[in-house]
Amino acid sequence: MERKRNRGRIGHPMKILALCTGNPERLPGKSYKTGIFKHPVNGAVMIDAEGLVGDAICNRKHHGGVDQAVYVEGSLTLDWWAQELGRPYEAGTFGENMVISDLDNRDVAVGDRFAAGDLILEVTACRMPCATFAARMADPKFVKRYTAAARPGIYCRVIRGGVVEPGMPMEYTPFSGDKIAMPELMETFGRRLQGADRARYLAAPIHYKLRTMLESQADEAY
Repeated sequence: MERKRNRGRIGHPMKILALCTGNPERLPGKSYKTGIFKHPVNGAVMIDAEGLVGDAICNRKHHGGVDQAVYVEGSLTLDWWAQELGRPYEAGTFGENMVISDLDNRDVAVGDRFAAGDLILEVTACRMPCATFAARMADPKFVKRYTAAARPGIYCRVIRGGVVEPGMPMEYTPFSGDKIAMPELMETFGRRLQGADRARYLAAPIHYKLRTMLESQADEAY
């Protein structure tokens, strides 16, 4: 029987299972360094507008920034991947900064908020896999596999910073507007949106790069 959707949102309190940071490391066979190698941190971590303090972000053209400050994975999604790939993974293997318990990435939408202590995160975008991710997973076909799974990771901006640590309870607040879930955002990535769909996206607190792209489409329509 399929696991009931929305677990963790209704009747299941969430908590921070892991916080992960990394240092610049070189991928085997590559000339560049990457911050994708994340490892769990023991103890408290400060999260500010740029993300987890002390976490390495090497390619700032495509990673990091205020609308992509914290990368979140849900524990239910990571459990699914462990079963799919036939082996467990340490938190941080996907390059995530935070693992939240009882959360399925497919249930998360743009504008949803997560709060722990003083920290407030707001969802802005989904994770789009790249060649660095495939190299990290030692699978040249992993980009296609990850895309086909339609369970993308979650990027958040920091509405209010704070100090958090594993085990802290996490409060979830859904976006009050029209829902743009992570799988839909992945499916429409790079596509031209028309009329009502474009208006729906622009009404949500999406990543500024996607907003700029959609606004330029609107300008071109006139």
